Order: sequence, then C-alpha cells, then structure tokens
Amino acid sequence: MALLTLLLWVTPAQQRWASRLPMNTVVLFVPQQEAWVVERMGRFHRILEPGLNVLIPMLDQIRYVQSLKEIVIDVPEQSAVSLDNVTLQIDGVLFLRILDPFKASYGVEDPEYAVTQLAQTTMRSELGKLTLDKVFRERESLNSNIVHSINQASDEWGIRCLRYEIKDIQVPPRVKESMQMQVEAERRKRATVLESEGTREAGINIAEGHKQAQILASEGEKAELINKAAGEAQAVLAKAEAKSKAIRLLSDALAEQNGNAAASLSVAEQYVSAFSNLAKESNTVLLPSNTGDISGMVTQAMTIYSTLAKQRPKVERMKTKTDEPSEEPPVQSTAAQ
Repeated sequence: MALLTLLLWVTPAQQRWASRLPMNTVVLFVPQQEAWVVERMGRFHRILEPGLNVLIPMLDQIRYVQSLKEIVIDVPEQSAVSLDNVTLQIDGVLFLRILDPFKASYGVEDPEYAVTQLAQTTMRSELGKLTLDKVFRERESLNSNIVHSINQASDEWGIRCLRYEIKDIQVPPRVKESMQMQVEAERRKRATVLESEGTREAGINIAEGHKQAQILASEGEKAELINKAAGEAQAVLAKAEAKSKAIRLLSDALAEQNGNAAASLSVAEQYVSAFSNLAKESNTVLLPSNTGDISGMVTQAMTIYSTLAKQRPKVERMKTKTDEPSEEPPVQSTAAQ
C-alpha cells in the first residue's frame, strides 16, 4: 500500500525514467543512442556503451537510462505580462539533447522537469522586456533569447537546448478587438495613400501627355511652315527660271528675220484675249476710246518696243566707253616743270 501511494506521487516524467530501468541479467545489450549509468554498491561505476556489456550480479545495478536522441518537450501554457502591461497566455515547444549522461543523472533530479520550469521562467522574463507589438514581430529573436538563457543554466546538467518555438499566443478579448481596429485603420490608411498616389500619378501622366501632344503639334506646325516656305521659294525660283528662259527665247526670236511681225501677231492675240475677258471678272470696265482699232493698238505697242530696243544699245555703248582705259597722256604738274 505504501508503495502504491509513493507511485501516485511520482510525476509522469519520473515514471517514464523509472519504468525504463532494466534488470541486471549479467549479459546486457545496450541499444544505440542510449547511455546506461551503472552503480556498483551504490557508487557510480561506469556508463555502458551501445552493444554487448557484462555486469556482476548483485554488485552492479543500472541506476539511470539516458536517451541521447533529440527530446521534444511541450511547455505548458502560462500567463505572462508584457512591457505595456498586457496579460498574455503563451505556450511553446522545447527541443533538447543530453550531451553528458553523468551530469544529467547526478546534476539534477529530473532533467526534463527542470528544463521545462527553466523555459517557463525564462519565457516570462523575456516577455516582460517587450511590448505587445514587438512580441508578434520579434518572435524569432524572442525564441533565440530563451534558448540562450536556458543553455547558460543547463550546462551544469549536461543538457543542450537546441531550439525553442512559441506555439500560440492568446491575448484578452478587448485587446484583440483593439488590435483588429488598429489593423483595419492601418489598411484604410494604406488604401487612402495608394489611392492618392494613384491620383497623383494619373495627373502627372495626363499632364505629360498634354505636354508631349503640344510639343508634337508645335513641331508639326513648324515642319509644315518650313516645308510650305521651302515650296514657295522653290516655286518662285521655278517661275523666275521659266520667265528668264521665256525672255531669252523671246529675245532670240526677235533677233531673227521677221521677228517684228511675230511680235505684232503675239501682241494682237493678247489684245483680243484681254478684251474677251473684260466683263467676266468685274462689273466695272475701263475701255480705251479706240477699242475697235486693233491695228492701231498693235502699231502703238510695236512703237514702244522699238523705242526701248533703240535705247538699249545706246546704254550698252556708254557702258563700254566708261570701261575702256583713257589714252590721253597724264598732265604734268607745274611744280615738276
């Protein structure tokens, strides 16, 4: 009955450790990744290696069995207060490994229980240094700080904490509602900022489009004016060249035989053509007194032409005389004589 009462007071971790203690059967086979701590007459004797081992009955006793594998321990949920006085319910998972079976057996009564309690106290201490917002943003740094703090204390126990992970963080309902309102406000803020930026970018794009359109329109108008001016200049040159050729041909024709008769015929044709178009363009018509005397008009035009033709050779002779050098001897001054 006393033994049953004692077993009821043993923790689950202690039952697991005690239930794995094998009996001394002289010849023992130790599994891989396990360390069996043997005591001889109540004193530490040696640690059995994996494989075949022989013990002395009655004297040697297997006192502890340590697993060298990675051990996963659930850290129970607990309450912690953050730096901004918010009560949190938090739990986690601890991953550890036994590096020294001797220290794990004789350095602490129950290694798993000791590490679990150390993880809980360290977690409460680390959470007290952070505000609620940083707890959610810096979970990775929080986990690394907890692992570092656990390893500083568990070195004496032969245990190495590999990593610690926070499973769940629960906040009070009112705090959760305020956090939700904050998230919604932040999202509305982002939406407003994005909308304003979109409006600004649209305005900039529209202004740039108008600017480019005006530049292109002005460049097109400029090119049109340049092309038009160039065309007009070429047309004037073409007309001048055509007129020059016509005058040159006319002068050659007048210099030939019967040129005056041909000129008289051309003047008569132009006279008749001009009188035929007098009343077509305007209602007001100015007519000479002798409109029916075509021969008289032709004779008058030819007289003007002959007069201009006679005056032209005189002008050319005067030019040639001024260009020729003077043959008179230079006049000597009276002082030289």
